[in-house]
Amino acid sequence: METMAFLQTSWFVIIGILLTGYAILDGFDLGTGALLPFLARDDDEKLMVFNSIWPFWDGNEVWLITGGAVLFAAFPHAYATVFSGFYLAFMFILFALIFRAVSIEFWYYDEKRRGLWSAAFVVGSLLPSLLFGVALGNVIVGIPLAESMEFTGNFFTLLRPYPLALGLLGLSAILMQGVTFITMKTDGAVQKRARELFGKIWAIFAAALALSFIATIIYMPESLASPYVWISATVVIAAWLLCRRFASTGKMGASFAMSSLSFAGLWGIVGVTHFPNLVKATGDAALSITIYNASSGEKTLTVMLWIALIGMPIVILYTAFVYRVFRGKVMTAK
Repeated sequence: METMAFLQTSWFVIIGILLTGYAILDGFDLGTGALLPFLARDDDEKLMVFNSIWPFWDGNEVWLITGGAVLFAAFPHAYATVFSGFYLAFMFILFALIFRAVSIEFWYYDEKRRGLWSAAFVVGSLLPSLLFGVALGNVIVGIPLAESMEFTGNFFTLLRPYPLALGLLGLSAILMQGVTFITMKTDGAVQKRARELFGKIWAIFAAALALSFIATIIYMPESLASPYVWISATVVIAAWLLCRRFASTGKMGASFAMSSLSFAGLWGIVGVTHFPNLVKATGDAALSITIYNASSGEKTLTVMLWIALIGMPIVILYTAFVYRVFRGKVMTAK
C-alpha cells in the first residue's frame, strides 16, 4: 500500500475508533437522561441518577469533539459537505446538548424549577440520541451531491425511511447502554425500575435491528455481500444475547460490557459497509466523497498521525483512570 493510501485508510480507522468510543461512553449518559422519567420518581432518586453520570458525561463528549476536529483536519471536503448539508439537524443536536449540560447544573441549584430542568435534560438527551443515527443513515445510504461536493437536498431529504430506521436503531442502542449502566451503578428502587425496563429495551433493540436489516435489504442489498458485515453482525447478535444472560444472573457489569460490545459491532458494520466512502452520493457513485478525493495532503496526515499516536494513549489512560476512581455503585442519593 502506498504511503498516501496508508495514511488515508489510517485516518478512516481512527475516526471510526473515536466515534465508536463516543457512542459507547456518551451513549450510556444520553440513554440515562432519556430514561430519567422511568427511573426516578422524586428528587432524591433523580439526584442518584445524576450522581451516577456526573463524573463522566462531560469527558465523554470530548470524544465527539475530537472526532469532529479530526474529520475537519483529515478530510476537510467531507467535513464541509456534512456540516453545511446537515446544518439544521446539527443545530438541533447542538442546542439539545447545550440545554442538556445547562439543565444538570440548574436542576441542582434552582429547586423551584426542577421540573423544567428535568424536562430539558430528558429532551436534550433524547433528541441527539435519535438524530445521530438519522445523520449516519443519510451518510451511509447516500445524499444528493453536486460535482462541487455540495449537498443539493433539503432538511426533509434527510428524513427518508433508511436513515429513520438507523435513527431508531441508534436510539435503542443508546437506551440499552443507559439502562445497563444505571442497573450497574445504582441500588434500591432505581435499580429495580432499571431491571424492569431492561427487558423491554432489550426487545426494542431487537425490533430496531430487524427493521434496519429489512431496510438494508431494500435500500442497500449490495452491502450484504461482504463477509465482514456478517462477522460484525454476529458480534452484535452474540453480545446482545449475552447482555440479557448476564443481566438475568445479576452480573450487571458484564451486561453493560456486552451492550457496549454490541454497539461497537454496529460501528463495525458501518465501517466495513461504508469504506472507502465518507459521504455516499445518490445516483452517480462518481460524485461520492471518499477518503481518496477528500483528504488533506500527505504532510498534514503524517504530522496528525504522530500527534494521534502520542495523544490517543494519553486520552485512553486518563479515561481509564477516571472510570477507576469513580467505580462502584452510587449507594445513596446524597
